[in-house]
Amino acid sequence: MKLICIGRNYAAHIDELKNERPEEPVVFIKPDSAILPKEQDFYIPEFSDDVHYEVEVLVKIKKVGKHISKQFAHKYYDEIGLGIDFTARDLQSKLKAKGLPWEKAKGFDGAAVIGTWVSKDKFKNIDEINFSLHKNGEKVQEGNTALMLWKIDELIAHVSTYFMLKKGDILFTGTPAGVGKVSPNDYLSGVLEGEQLFEINVR
Repeated sequence: MKLICIGRNYAAHIDELKNERPEEPVVFIKPDSAILPKEQDFYIPEFSDDVHYEVEVLVKIKKVGKHISKQFAHKYYDEIGLGIDFTARDLQSKLKAKGLPWEKAKGFDGAAVIGTWVSKDKFKNIDEINFSLHKNGEKVQEGNTALMLWKIDELIAHVSTYFMLKKGDILFTGTPAGVGKVSPNDYLSGVLEGEQLFEINVR
């Protein structure tokens, strides 16, 4: 099982980090060891002083596929979720400045929060799903999948050109604007179309 993540998929988030808008999806991988176990708190790693939350809509792949065309991509998933791509922003900035991969900043233990899964049949349109992240009771991130530069089926088609998708793989589809630093004792919760799908305590 692998976690396939998409960067720079919301224009406002690209702007807030002053990144260049990509011509195609930015793809990176988190190891399965990055998954934060259920009911476990998130511990800020010792190697970073600037870990950021990034809330994202998730997609769980249900069968093997490669070179999937966009028109058939919807057949490869039945469940939608919500999670966090925790990022050691200070470490990522150093790696980016040197032209090095991001994995140490993105794939460390506990860096991937995966909430409760929901049937995609609950949604009228996968490309118009509202979601948000709340920090200590205050909404800090808000997005809608309509604002994605590349929609879910486009992402599956693109990613499957390079990586064979397998049952249980999880696609992180990118984060909207509003990312920010977490501190000890913060409480984070994620909401998808009015339903809370995860809650996390930060230590």
